[in-house]
Amino acid sequence: MDAISVIRAKRDRGRLTDEQIDWMIDAYTKGVVADEQMSALAMAILLNGMDRAEIARWTAAMIKSGERMDFSSLPVPTADKHSTGGVGDKITLPLAPLVAACGAAVPQLSGRGLGHTGGTLDKLESIPGWRALLSNDEMMQVLRDVGSVICAAGDGLAPADKKLYALRDVTGTVEAIPLIASSIMSKKIAEGTGSLVLDVKVGSGAFMKNIEDARELASTMVGLGTDHGVKTVALLTDMSTPLEASPPGRTRWLSVRRVGSRSRRGGTPRPREGTDRRACTLALPARMLHGKRPGLNPHRRPGTKVTSRRAAAMRPLRAPTIMIAAQAADPVTRTLPVAKERSTSLTASSSGSVLQPATTRVRRHGRLAPSWLTCGRDLSAQRPL
Repeated sequence: MDAISVIRAKRDRGRLTDEQIDWMIDAYTKGVVADEQMSALAMAILLNGMDRAEIARWTAAMIKSGERMDFSSLPVPTADKHSTGGVGDKITLPLAPLVAACGAAVPQLSGRGLGHTGGTLDKLESIPGWRALLSNDEMMQVLRDVGSVICAAGDGLAPADKKLYALRDVTGTVEAIPLIASSIMSKKIAEGTGSLVLDVKVGSGAFMKNIEDARELASTMVGLGTDHGVKTVALLTDMSTPLEASPPGRTRWLSVRRVGSRSRRGGTPRPREGTDRRACTLALPARMLHGKRPGLNPHRRPGTKVTSRRAAAMRPLRAPTIMIAAQAADPVTRTLPVAKERSTSLTASSSGSVLQPATTRVRRHGRLAPSWLTCGRDLSAQRPL
């Protein structure tokens, strides 16, 4: 077995055998296969794809490259959520403690920024003293004490994915559906959570630009989870408009600070931020808790009412702050420095209405405040934006 023959097989639109996949993942994890060779294979996969059996074997090989966690000793059931990423997506920050407040443990293994998306870990690391890397024992202790934890996957958990994740980000292969699905599911399955809700973003600010690709990705990941005994469901959510009222990408700390301030007010976003983020923050926990909370139907309005009431109850507990403090951070977030903001007025060249914001371009040019980039907003050539 050698890397070149595997690369050629996929380059020529062939199907990789189980033996080729197992060898390639194992050899890459051990450093026998160079980054340049894995980059070539990743590009071949992006261009020529994989069938479901190939994706399943690729995922299994990445899981096998490391250890698996076990949360059976916890007194409550576990549930996790994963987002495929979008502009201004920070739903994880209020969601994890909200689900914990409803009686389930949330072992949230999050990632760093990939492509044009912002990483949850990158945002939280803007808090002085906050640690993304926790040992398995530390992670279990935080879950017992607080009920939710957001951290990075340890070195022993799917190490093959850790190497490939960074490689995809610098080789233009982020959008490959087989690599996205196997990356997400290898970590989540190895994590050992009891159930998983997938937030598959679709739109101009997501990796999946159209509904067909998003459905393919969602069905692939749900199939992988089900095959490995993890109860998995997926929601397709709109990422055609930034989920952030302040300029996305401008400052990671600003995103965290805004989540904290909303939690102290009871979790309600400001009106100009729209309802998309609030809807996601309530719909996702409803599905995470389905089957764990008697009488909770995630497909009906009362399902979100349960989590909405819990969100209000979280205010005096300041649950997000408690979760952050459990990972050795300074809980007094208001004392942290805040950079001075500068504003620039822009005037539309002609009057009209915003039909569709270029969300990804907004992320790449975060200096231009996107708070006005909402569909249906009228623009006037005489008034500054």
